[in-house]
This record gives sequence, C-alpha cells and structure tokens, in this order.
Amino acid sequence: MIKIVDLSKIKSILPKVDLINEIEKGFVAYSNGEVVVPPVGELSFDSPPGDVHIKYGYIKNDNIYVIKIASGFYKNSDFDLPTGNGMIMVFDQKNGQPIAVLNDECYLTDVRTAIAGAICAKYFAPKNINRIGIIGTGVQARMQLRYLKGVVDCNDALVWGRNSDSLDIYENDMESSEFAISTTINLDEVINDCQLIVTCTPSEMPLINSVNEGTHITAMGSDTVQKQELDSNILLKADLVISDSRSQSIDRGEIHHALKDGLGMNSVVELGEVISNKINGRTSDKQITVADLTGVAVQDIQIAKAVLSHL
Repeated sequence: MIKIVDLSKIKSILPKVDLINEIEKGFVAYSNGEVVVPPVGELSFDSPPGDVHIKYGYIKNDNIYVIKIASGFYKNSDFDLPTGNGMIMVFDQKNGQPIAVLNDECYLTDVRTAIAGAICAKYFAPKNINRIGIIGTGVQARMQLRYLKGVVDCNDALVWGRNSDSLDIYENDMESSEFAISTTINLDEVINDCQLIVTCTPSEMPLINSVNEGTHITAMGSDTVQKQELDSNILLKADLVISDSRSQSIDRGEIHHALKDGLGMNSVVELGEVISNKINGRTSDKQITVADLTGVAVQDIQIAKAVLSHL
C-alpha cells in the first residue's frame, strides 16, 4: 500500500534527523558519480509569473528512486496563497512500485535548500563574521537564516528588501529567531557590512554588482535560465566558485551567466568535492568565495529517505 505522508507528519519527523549530515552525504555521492540525475524538467509561466521544476533521480545500488514536483508562483501572496507547493513521490528502485507520496507542500524543498546554504556557510564562510546579510524577504530568506543558526557564530543579521512593507512583515515573522535583525532597502549596506551574504530572490537582473574582500556569497535564487542575482564580474573576481552541480550550472544559475562572460568551468569546484576533502574550501579569511546553488535531486533523495526511515 502506498503511504501518503502529510505535512504535519513530515514536520514532526525532521527534528529527529541530522539533516546536514544526510545532505552532505548526498552531495559527496553526487560528486563521486554515484547518483543518476537527469536534466531538470521545467515549466515556465509568464502570466502570472511562475515556474515548476521536476527533479528526479536515484543513487546507484540504493533502494528507491524519487520524482519531485515543486512550483513557485510569485504573485500567490496577493491572494493569500503560498508561493511554493509540490510533493515528492518515492518508488522502489528494484521493481518500480510506488512506495510513498510525501505531500510536503514544498516544505521539504525549502528545508533541503536551506540546509545546502548552511553547508556552504560551514565550508566557505570566513571565520570571523560580524553580520549576516540576507537578500530577499520570502520563505528562503527566513529559512536560510534559521538554518545558519547552528553553523555560524553570529546572531546579527541585516536583511534587504525592495520595500518597507515586506521588511516589516519579515521582521515580525522572525521575532523569535534569536537573531538581532535589522532591515534596509539599500543593497550597499549589506555589501559593506556583511561577511556572509545569502541571496534568496527570483530576480532576473543582477542585484549585487560588487563584493568586498573576505566575503562569502551563497546565491540560491537563480535556479532557471532567466534568473540572475549576481553580476558576472563577482564570479570572475572570486578566489573560489562553487557549484552544487557542474552539469546543471551550464544552463542555469549564476555560473551559467558568468560562463558567457569568460568564466572557465575548469575553475568551478563542486560542493561534494570540498565536503569529501578532495578539494580545499576557503583557505584564507581574505578570499572571496561564491557558491551557486541550483538545487540537485540528490538533496530530495536524501531528505525523502530520512523521512521514510522514521515512519
């Protein structure tokens, strides 16, 4: 019988799981060539603006394969609807029989994305962080900060938004986050005051055009061909550019844009290679590092397995 797992059950399970460890193992397996991940399936909509991603794959010699559907419709908040939705379907790798539907309403995607941001901070953020910068005021702007709590020794955050209304809502929602949160509509404040910056927007035009020495940026908003949060010169200037998936970075994300402007793919390292110590991460607090996260199906595989193991 197929198990249908609802969001409340999923939320009750996740605190029991060492999510950083599980997702790290997935990235290592991916970089070791142990994971089959076909190109992302994608639907894009103009009116209203939105996109749907279909990510799927399996770890070789594992027990399951996963198909995930995740959507983002960015005007939904105007109608009191969540901007994201979706589910993960899990099948038996040996016979193709369906095992479970994780009706997570995009929550697992949000969590595994935030966990990837925390992993990047763990390996690439400078040792001394006076302030964390968050670009955006949506779901990921909240979750990225929450999951940084156990990784970074800093509780001071500066959040940028396009208008004061969205920043006020963000500040109210994050009152219990244990972070001292300030807000701004001036991007230069974030660039100049923060040593760890996380960009969390669906922008199709670069928001950040310069970066200071000793800064790490995790860019996770640019997960389609059109989206771009960073000027390509930032990646060209960086001492280290990291991708969650080199193959995906060819046609989506910040690296995709920078490749057209002269970045060489041979200078891009994969996150799993750093986690497994095959390649060094940050080696100096003066370095500029940029992690470009487009989201890989192995994250969905690992978080789905974690949920199933506790049913």
